[in-house]
Amino acid sequence: MSETTEQKPRKKLVAGNWKMNGSFDSNEALILGFLAEVDDQVDVSVFCPFPYLTQVAKLLEDQGVAYGAQDVSAKASGAYTGEVSVSMLNEFGVTQVLVGHSERRQYHAESSVAVAEKAVVAMAGGITPIVCVGETLAERQAGLVEAVIASQLDPVIERCSKFVGNGAWNLVIAYEPVWAIGTGVTASPEQAQEVHAMIRARLNAMLGSEVAQSTRILYGGSVKPGNASEIFAKVDIDGGLIGGAALSSDEFSGIIRAARG
Repeated sequence: MSETTEQKPRKKLVAGNWKMNGSFDSNEALILGFLAEVDDQVDVSVFCPFPYLTQVAKLLEDQGVAYGAQDVSAKASGAYTGEVSVSMLNEFGVTQVLVGHSERRQYHAESSVAVAEKAVVAMAGGITPIVCVGETLAERQAGLVEAVIASQLDPVIERCSKFVGNGAWNLVIAYEPVWAIGTGVTASPEQAQEVHAMIRARLNAMLGSEVAQSTRILYGGSVKPGNASEIFAKVDIDGGLIGGAALSSDEFSGIIRAARG
């Protein structure tokens, strides 16, 4: 698939997913270690475990860095032990949330419909959902990349399309090839760009060019300071959803610098 040739400028976003890592001391050291790299040229956000939201909010106050949660319930309230609602996240000042990360799909059996429902409630609650999509190695080898991405993305687009008309569309998509997460193996910039262009073309077909060109699509899959510049240079790649490297202030700083260009 060819690269998109015309587009409105999209500001790069570097989002750090801490996963189930952190402590009061390490969180503070990590954040203080990368804040010097933050400016208005690149959007930066961090996704910490729920118990650390208050601490992270305080550390990032007036620092120009957004903070988010790693998941959200599609339910508003009720007998759902262990779940966290959008309204609860709102009370913590959360502005972004990860939805449908491959680890949630794999370990918690989250379906694409369930992921779409979470994206809808997040957007309705004023929180930007970063919706994760991606294929396994077996699916890629079988030539099923486009079919898999479509099966994951279409329910989200269909259910969230209602936010386009009222100007509330704020969706971010993260392409994370499952075979490149935490493995040290990275999709080549050309492989990543091909899928990003595919995603943007699908947005264009379903929602029109304005939405397709304004929606940010991040790459997630073993991004490091050494490969970030080449990946982020691709026309349809608007930043990264960073896993392991987000736990090192030096590496995360290097990725922010790469996004700045």
